[in-house]
Amino acid sequence: MIWDDTGFLLSKNKYNENSIISEIYTKNHGKVSGIIFGGTSKKIKNYLQIGNEIHVNFNSKSDNKIGYFKVEILKALSPIYFENPQKLLSILSAMQLVKLLTADYQTNKDIYILINKFYLLLNNKDWIKEYIFWELELFKLLGYDLDLKDLVDKKLIGNEFKYVSKSSIEKKIIPNFLVDQNVTSVDIINLQKGLKFVGDYLEKTILKPNNLNQPSSRLEFISTVK
Repeated sequence: MIWDDTGFLLSKNKYNENSIISEIYTKNHGKVSGIIFGGTSKKIKNYLQIGNEIHVNFNSKSDNKIGYFKVEILKALSPIYFENPQKLLSILSAMQLVKLLTADYQTNKDIYILINKFYLLLNNKDWIKEYIFWELELFKLLGYDLDLKDLVDKKLIGNEFKYVSKSSIEKKIIPNFLVDQNVTSVDIINLQKGLKFVGDYLEKTILKPNNLNQPSSRLEFISTVK
């Protein structure tokens, strides 16, 4: 099996002295694992950064054996943020989520497009807020649509209207911006609450039922939002 495609580097692990095993989310073949021979060499290791967009040539002798990649850099996206640890962690978080939640060889061009959109939002003023909605869109594309408007009641608490979950077990206050997207100004406290709420949903609905743990890079990213 031989094919060419473009993709985003999701992970890399040392295979031997000169090679790495990588996972790449490709446009036409979904998530694919393969060996990159010479992946530790000075010639190419500098552009094999998590999140970079690369051109890949994949070759595998059979479906039962791991194949190998020949790669070329298309867009060195991650190095742009080497001096911005918070955005760099958000890149690692996003790529780990895609790696963790997608199945091998399951093509989904919408996810590929969503990864492209991720890099666009990093340039926006309210990028953390947009990142939260990016995560929710990823979950939706994977079949976990969280339609909050059907799950909350709007109540006057103190002098403010707040959204409260309808759950009879646990009454959670949902940050307004997650329900009402007309809310434009979101402070750090509500961003923190939004990230925690989405993280709780991820943990309870997606990860635990599949015996998975929350990506460490996402937890590190959340710790920087303060």
